Amino acid sequence: MITDIKEITEQEIVKKTNLQHIAIIMDGNRRWAKERNLPSAMGHKKGVDALKATLKACHKFGVKYLTVYAFSTENWNRKPEEVAFLMDLLANTIKNELDELHQNGVVINFIGDLTKLNKKLQEILYNAMDYTKDNTGVRLQIAFNYGSRNEIVNAVKHLIDDGVKSSDVTEDLISSALYTAGIPDPDLLIRTGGEMRVSNYLLWQVAYSEFLVTKQYWPEFNEQSLSDAIFEFGNRQRRYGK
Repeated sequence: MITDIKEITEQEIVKKTNLQHIAIIMDGNRRWAKERNLPSAMGHKKGVDALKATLKACHKFGVKYLTVYAFSTENWNRKPEEVAFLMDLLANTIKNELDELHQNGVVINFIGDLTKLNKKLQEILYNAMDYTKDNTGVRLQIAFNYGSRNEIVNAVKHLIDDGVKSSDVTEDLISSALYTAGIPDPDLLIRTGGEMRVSNYLLWQVAYSEFLVTKQYWPEFNEQSLSDAIFEFGNRQRRYGK
């Protein structure tokens, strides 16, 4: 918790609180579009713009890691045409934005079960990760075909396959087998759209994250929104169970 918080900047809050990692549940694209009598596709496209603005704000404020929930393992249950649109939107966004992201030093990482995606999309995603792996800017994790329970199950399976004895299992060992291995746990989890649930997102990693739910739909999220969230974080006192 920081005193006299109104007198300092976002960058100072990030530094003084050691705020390294922000995770976001990007919710409200479809509701934003529906309220404006627009097709859902427009909400998802505006959501891409919001992500670009948020990523730039993370760079400006000194946040090192940004993890966003783009497509869950449950999202396959949506209408086939919407699922197909989201797959195409991801592919086209990566192809169109990759060079600029690379020039800005962004490291791109996709977390989730990518084996369920078509081969062409997998190639685009793996190419983006390889292309940006040596950058030193904001590290962007995009959770796609991601489900936290599935992630934990897969981590346990990998440990068993590696012959790890039950007596050797530790929290650090499980963390090392997750998609987010090597990345610090989120300090702050933001959910847009007003819903009060975590939706099978980073269940292991957010054990001691600060939660912030905003009624603002994701397409409306911008630099000011992130600034407000950082100031709110600066007002929190993290106890870690103490």
